[in-house]
Amino acid sequence: MTRAFRPYPNHPAVAFLMHLHADIGGKIAENKRQAAQLAEEAAHVEAVIRMFDPAFDMKRISARRRNKANPWFKHGTLFRHAMDVLRTATEPLTTRQIAEAIIAGHGIKDATSKQILGVAAGLQKTLQHRLGKSVERVGEGSPMRWRLLG
Repeated sequence: MTRAFRPYPNHPAVAFLMHLHADIGGKIAENKRQAAQLAEEAAHVEAVIRMFDPAFDMKRISARRRNKANPWFKHGTLFRHAMDVLRTATEPLTTRQIAEAIIAGHGIKDATSKQILGVAAGLQKTLQHRLGKSVERVGEGSPMRWRLLG
């Protein structure tokens, strides 16, 4: 007894997955086209650089990263906002508490947990850089708690 050949199972999930696969395939094809166009543009820029300096080593140019840590604060301003929060604090605060206070102080209500963690990570780095200069760590262990010196 032979079974009739069916090209795919008769299930709604399979039809949806086939549609999803086709969409992803289309996105991949579009990205490949865009990558080829960007590579061609980069080659033109390299040619112009060589016109000015034929001995220039193109390997010295690294790709610029485009991911921005947080969309609300410019580079170098986070520490000033943290100082404002710590000035009004009645007790030492964790980095996350400082980040949440800064975000709330700017009237941002729709911050995701990932965005809060991004701001807290930036704060952690700048607070550790300023450790002993304008802020101090209180206690041992984790999470670190911070307060102003003096």
